[in-house]
Amino acid sequence: MQLRLLGTTGYHPNDRRQTACLMLPEIGVVLDAGTAMYRVREFLTTDSLDIFLTHSHLDHIIGLTYLFSVLDGRDRVAVRVHGEAHKLDAIATHLFAEPVFPAFPPIVWQPLTGAVPVGGGGRLSWFPLSHPGGSVGYRIDWPDRSMAYVTDTTADPQADYVQWIRGVDVLVHECYFPDGREQFAALTGHSCASPVARVAKAAQAGRLLLVHIDPSAEADDPLGLDKMRAIFPRTEIAVDRQQIEF
Repeated sequence: MQLRLLGTTGYHPNDRRQTACLMLPEIGVVLDAGTAMYRVREFLTTDSLDIFLTHSHLDHIIGLTYLFSVLDGRDRVAVRVHGEAHKLDAIATHLFAEPVFPAFPPIVWQPLTGAVPVGGGGRLSWFPLSHPGGSVGYRIDWPDRSMAYVTDTTADPQADYVQWIRGVDVLVHECYFPDGREQFAALTGHSCASPVARVAKAAQAGRLLLVHIDPSAEADDPLGLDKMRAIFPRTEIAVDRQQIEF
């Protein structure tokens, strides 16, 4: 299975990274629709596109307004946007309010009610995360592989969500701050470096990819990878357009 990390920062894009958007091109699944959503057009080969939103903060949904460009010349692609019902209602009401964005894209809203079948014989499940305004994480299981996506939450190896990601081959987890910013991370609902590594260790994940990096961080390693790898060796900072095979 191929995973494309199209956008790997949070809050706002910078010259290196766009905001949250992951894609599984072979099955037409997208996780979050941040500013990197325009890149989906490059990899869209399926006749359906299922977009699963973690929550409704702007850096994760603004790319829904890019769908006219993504779908240009591909009128037969069916687009379904999945998320918590009240978040979908808020997006439809406010993001697509006529004074804000007067043209409504060809979206079918799909409130999350249970597990969702996905291509390749997969099953997508979702679970709550602690974040201001609320968020959800996703896990996808196929007969021979698995992955999870956890963003916009404060990492804690004792958190309830750890049970949902246990044993995944690939864990994509937010890591906004380096160590030392724990108080601000808790206030904003984001994660510091070492707790993310401890989550991956507690969950016995196969591999940890760090996303939702602070867009104001300019260093190639703004998180302290050596310290994280001392806790969980298979840790890496994801980059935009990175391709993962798992």
